[in-house]
Amino acid sequence: MAYRYRGRGIGLVGLIYIIIGIFVAWDRDYIYPDLLRRVLSALLAIFLWFLILLGVDLHIRT
Repeated sequence: MAYRYRGRGIGLVGLIYIIIGIFVAWDRDYIYPDLLRRVLSALLAIFLWFLILLGVDLHIRT
């Protein structure tokens, strides 16, 4: 038997669900600018770890 792989991701309904969830979380103060800066700094550090080893500061500041 041959099995097909459905690699279409989350789809349009899933994307709309996530966008509405982000909006509601922002509106109810579960997400705030300082949190976004910290998460973005952490993601940069994870994906660009080699720059940290070279002494680059990846902290996002205002």
